[in-house]
Amino acid sequence: MTFEEARALFTPETVYLNSATYGLAPRTASEALAAHENERRGGRFSVPPVDALVAGCRENFARLIGVPADQVAMGSHASPLIGLVAASLPDDAVVLAAEEEFNSLLFPFLVARARGVTVRVVPLERLADSLTGDVTMVAVSAAQSSDGRVAPFAALAEARARFGTRILVDATQAAGWLPLPVGDLDYVIAAGYKWLLAPRGTAYLWGTPEALARVTPTQSGWYAGDDPWQSLYGPPLRLAPDARRFDLSPIWPAIIGGAPALDLLAALGVDRIHAHNLGLANAFREGLGLAASDSAIVSVPVAEDVPGRLREAGVVAVQRDGRMRFSFHLYNTESDVETALKAVRG
Repeated sequence: MTFEEARALFTPETVYLNSATYGLAPRTASEALAAHENERRGGRFSVPPVDALVAGCRENFARLIGVPADQVAMGSHASPLIGLVAASLPDDAVVLAAEEEFNSLLFPFLVARARGVTVRVVPLERLADSLTGDVTMVAVSAAQSSDGRVAPFAALAEARARFGTRILVDATQAAGWLPLPVGDLDYVIAAGYKWLLAPRGTAYLWGTPEALARVTPTQSGWYAGDDPWQSLYGPPLRLAPDARRFDLSPIWPAIIGGAPALDLLAALGVDRIHAHNLGLANAFREGLGLAASDSAIVSVPVAEDVPGRLREAGVVAVQRDGRMRFSFHLYNTESDVETALKAVRG
């Protein structure tokens, strides 16, 4: 599939530079959701066929980050999956995180302080240097929500090899465009409604077999069964032997709308999307006189009248942490970059 063919599936009515908040839906996803609602309204919707879509989502997410599908669990939001890992840490664990992290990552670990877990927070640029032998886990976003800064993966990998520290990465702002060094990580968790272009209600947890063995599946419901439709009622406990034992019951509309989006991303491939997104982001940065970066997210301070000028130009971006945040994805073009630059420059 070419980018031209992929972009033909999107019909934005704005210059949409806000995928870091909510990704656009391709036409195939919107049509699938509309068909689902028609079936539901008419009493024709059947649940079991959605299982094939769940399996496809799992496989495509695994393909996008480069892991086996049987090591991927599915949920609805990132924070409960992060909380599952946090709740499984021993009471004397030490967690290191960046102080500017999005709180869906931080809060599950901060809650664990009540039972003795120590949480240390330092600026992101000091994260790797602050990793000492007593740290049990580093929890970090692959790309920061506020400004798009990419995690120091190489330095973390070196520290992990030296100390044996486990690394948990929240890839909500990265999965779908940023290649991840999964060989140097223990857990990757990502919500699907941003760069994965799904409706809200899908999330993924990957872990190495050793890392997943440390997690207790305390949230598992009927869908975590080895054969869910044959273990609906009564004991004994019969969870799936692989990562599916952590599965939450799928939110059907989110899966139905998310499956075509993941098909599209998998067809293009993360490496191609990464090159495209980074090229646009760095063209935008160059137009503002900034150095090139390694992120598809650009965060810049702007004058007070810039948000209004952006709205007048039809550019959708958001303010985060006192700065204007622009995010570039596969449906954006060089024309979008120029329109945004003109609005920012005035």
